[in-house]
Amino acid sequence: MRFLPNGIEFTFFNLSFILYYYGLILMSGVVAGGWLASEIAPKFGQKREKTWDLIIWLIVGGIIGARLWHVFTPSPSLVASGIDTWYYLTHPLDLINTRHGGMGIPGAILGGTIALYFFTKKHKQPFWAWMDISSFGLALGQAIGRWGNYVNQELYGMPTSLPWKIFIDPAHRVAGFEDQAFYHPLFLYESIWNLLNLGVLWFFFKRYGRSIPSGTIFVLYLMNYSLGRFLLDFLRVDASMVGGLNANQSIMGLIFLMTLFIMLFRMRSIKGIDEKG
Repeated sequence: MRFLPNGIEFTFFNLSFILYYYGLILMSGVVAGGWLASEIAPKFGQKREKTWDLIIWLIVGGIIGARLWHVFTPSPSLVASGIDTWYYLTHPLDLINTRHGGMGIPGAILGGTIALYFFTKKHKQPFWAWMDISSFGLALGQAIGRWGNYVNQELYGMPTSLPWKIFIDPAHRVAGFEDQAFYHPLFLYESIWNLLNLGVLWFFFKRYGRSIPSGTIFVLYLMNYSLGRFLLDFLRVDASMVGGLNANQSIMGLIFLMTLFIMLFRMRSIKGIDEKG
């Protein structure tokens, strides 16, 4: 066994393979999120063991969705180097190579949601109840998984001199910022935001758990997450641009407004039931 800058190398009988830190961190997030969801499932009247059956579906759907999101919203630095959507579509091996370019969290959420829909249909499970359950695990998994960006020296923000700044190697600096060494740890900000989101979900569930309609927890998760992404994208140095607009920020802004409207409508109903009860 040998520790490398980006992973751990194992050698058996002259055969070697590397477990990358990025992948290990992502899987840690998946396991932690799955465990939390399995602990919460009984509170929604569902069986713990179903959570682990569902996770396989979520992983597959999430990876496909995350990769496709990246393919269709490449960052300016990738486009400048000749790697755009058309490049991926004409180079199938690079398209499926997740270490070449990366993945997008919004796509992972969308892909996971589609996978969850088919899972609940196949196993005759309540779709919205499992969406609520998954929201807790998703928030925790994202909080942990974002640290994979740290070891890859990616998802950093604008240059800064703040005490918590992080150093980025010259090889990982985007065009136009080659002379800047220290940046906002955007991955850390999002990790903290996801933990706060988890706390809000838990507080809301404990406060209104018996009176909220199915799907409300997921709507609240999506509202909080999209708001965080929208605000944090103001600090991004290599945001994906489509038609001259920051693609992720624009979509997150629209999602926030939609989910905010839904939450305001549902809160009126919840408070009405609460007052009668």
